[in-house]
Amino acid sequence: MNRSDNQYDVIIMGGGPAGATAAAVLAMHGRRTLVLEKEKFPRYHIGESMMPYCYFPLERIGLIDKICASHFVKKYSVQFVSRTGKVSQPFYFFQHFDHPASMTWQVLRSEFDLMLLENAREKGAEVREETKVKETLKDDRGYVIGVKAETKTGEELTFHAPITMDATGRDALTLARNGWRVMDRRLKKIALWTYYKGAFRDPGLDEGATTIAYIPEKGWFWYIPLPNDIVGVGVVAEKDYLYRDTRDPHEIFQREIRENPWIESRLKVGERVDRYYVTGEFSYRGLHCAADGLVLIGDAFAFLDPVFSSGLFLALWSGEKAADAVHAALDAGDYSAARFRDYSEMMISGIEAMRKLIYAFYDQDFNFRELVMKYPEIKGDLTDCLLGDLFRDFTRLFTAVGEFVELPDPLPHGRPLLSELCVSSS
Repeated sequence: MNRSDNQYDVIIMGGGPAGATAAAVLAMHGRRTLVLEKEKFPRYHIGESMMPYCYFPLERIGLIDKICASHFVKKYSVQFVSRTGKVSQPFYFFQHFDHPASMTWQVLRSEFDLMLLENAREKGAEVREETKVKETLKDDRGYVIGVKAETKTGEELTFHAPITMDATGRDALTLARNGWRVMDRRLKKIALWTYYKGAFRDPGLDEGATTIAYIPEKGWFWYIPLPNDIVGVGVVAEKDYLYRDTRDPHEIFQREIRENPWIESRLKVGERVDRYYVTGEFSYRGLHCAADGLVLIGDAFAFLDPVFSSGLFLALWSGEKAADAVHAALDAGDYSAARFRDYSEMMISGIEAMRKLIYAFYDQDFNFRELVMKYPEIKGDLTDCLLGDLFRDFTRLFTAVGEFVELPDPLPHGRPLLSELCVSSS
């Protein structure tokens, strides 16, 4: 392979939603873009529920019509179920947001992620699956200038580009290699989930609703209707709570089902059709979101507790916005970390808004209904957060929330790793 064959404008490590979205946007800008994905798609992935504002990056890359024509379950609302099984009035997105985006989807990630990756190919990006990045390459200034990778058959490859994007998901290659992963110690949760066929679904508009059903100790179940009469159902709680008397996933899951009558009644008419999956839902943020010649997107930069289904939205949004920033950097011939200051500030502000909502959700004494009853004027702000309109000023909302719960201080990290020259000139 000669230098002209392995020289690109941008290398993207990872072909999940963040990487595929970035690749599509950059290819649409006319950039020679390479995506290196370690797996062969389709592949299984958790995280099936979408926020309404996912619509906008998907519209940007031309996928709305294809998703509308798919068999993905239409999602019009979210509802909450108390520990006693009492169901809230569904929160219908269209009552608050008069736009086609008010209908979103419950997706099969294997199919959805493949759709995104194929779209990137169709837009002109080069995609190499079953090709794992082993390390990034740097020049004598410390700028990332490419990667070394290895194929499934063991062939070693080298690729060069003035900018590399890390979209390696929760593997978070850059965070892991540099010790940049900073855990959010107050959000130490465990998730245990599986899939049922034939479980009960509500009729009509409510068939595709995401349901959050409470159990003791501020734990909760998700209940997500999927295509082919499948329901994804999982429980999230503190490790000490879930593992209090056993570590057997079946015993834990069946025990917790009995803690909520709504969950129990719906699952008893279905049949479990998959194994149990377990993961530590540890929230984290990278110490930096960019370095010279490198920018981090999606879960490769930050991961939040999944209670409000923000993961897919933040992946799609960061892929789109970082790609635009990369395009501008290529136009300017400036590949320094400082080019990504605006991207980082937007990303951090959105994550902080969602993080505060998550902290409030887990507070034993907090209730969203009481908040809105006392301050009805902030209902719109709260709604915007839950829809995914995260990137604006929420001072009024969180001043009100702060009267009910102790909110976390903004995390000081996550901004670009600036060189001494940039720091001295800023």
